[in-house]
Amino acid sequence: MSLLETFQLALKNIRASKVRTFLTMLGIIIGVCAVIVIVGLGNGMQGYIQDSFDEMGTDSLTVMVMGRGSSRSVSEEQMYDMVAENSELLNQISPTVSVSFPLKIGSDTVSASTVTGVSEDYFSMKGYEVAQGRGIQYTDIAERKKVCVIGQYLNMAYFGGNAVGQTLKLGQNTLKIVGVMAAETSDLEEGGTDDCVYLPYSTAARVSYSGTIGSYTITVRDKDRISEAKTLVENSLYEIFEDDDAYTVISMAEMLDIMNSVVNVVIYILAAIAAISLVVGGIGIMNIMLVSVTERTKEIGIRKALGARESAIMRQFVIEAATTSALGGILGILLGYVLSSAATVVIAALMPDTPITVSPSIAAVLLAFGVSTAIGIVFGYLPAKKAATLNPIDALRYD
Repeated sequence: MSLLETFQLALKNIRASKVRTFLTMLGIIIGVCAVIVIVGLGNGMQGYIQDSFDEMGTDSLTVMVMGRGSSRSVSEEQMYDMVAENSELLNQISPTVSVSFPLKIGSDTVSASTVTGVSEDYFSMKGYEVAQGRGIQYTDIAERKKVCVIGQYLNMAYFGGNAVGQTLKLGQNTLKIVGVMAAETSDLEEGGTDDCVYLPYSTAARVSYSGTIGSYTITVRDKDRISEAKTLVENSLYEIFEDDDAYTVISMAEMLDIMNSVVNVVIYILAAIAAISLVVGGIGIMNIMLVSVTERTKEIGIRKALGARESAIMRQFVIEAATTSALGGILGILLGYVLSSAATVVIAALMPDTPITVSPSIAAVLLAFGVSTAIGIVFGYLPAKKAATLNPIDALRYD
């Protein structure tokens, strides 16, 4: 009997017991479906994390300078000189000063807005655009001007889209609005990306009474050399402080790698747990094939009496088990894609601010199908071996 005839016979036997075959495949279907959905969810989470870090800038370093008490610190001039002297690696720098003073617009107190002091290069470093007016300029920083650029949310919610030229209060200081940022997101909401105020870092340092700058954002020219750039900055700061505890340099790219590693570990664990269903499905296939061998004992005896070799009998039952498992894998893949699409819609409805697309990878689909077929072969071997080693005389006498 040829391989094609053996496969056709396997399909015939499967069609003869549709309900029993479907119940046998159920473990395989659930296992394959679960693995595909979990891997798809992991891909979606990684995509969301990647987009979030891209917004923060994976080509940037965040430098936090604590100093060594009152004995030693670093000035912004020294930090600017460090970037200029290493221009082959480092591109731009901006001091950043977070201000926690209450923000008042007219008679309203705004508590959710982020207020940050930055340099004139900060917007270009982050890829921000100014939709109205102008951005922060060097003269604003040099003269400590009380000016600011606001996000589109504040512009629309409090100024009716005409904020340029008007004022707001930061603590006891009145700031003139000289520009409005272009919207970063489609949803303008309180506390969101567009609910922000930027002012010259020199003004922010004076307003917040800090006097010194303790945080910097530095961009690198080549993302592939981000680790080299981080090491360079750390070495430069160590030469100044001679103390590792006086500063911290954080790479957004390294943080992204760490986050992806954590997600991968979680996904692998969940996928492994889901894959247990495949083993259960394989046991179900082995069980039903053993029953099938018992039911078809006389058929096996007739075939062996007519000269069928043990290898042909074994091949027939192994192919039947593999076909059953492979069909279960195909149904699991189809169900996995349907549930992935449904999960994407549900996530979008429940968490509109977290756009996660559940997208199964081709590699996961092929792996799940390959494993499901292999399980059919492995768990089908024992019943096939039993069928192949039956004594033809005993098989013909079986009733």
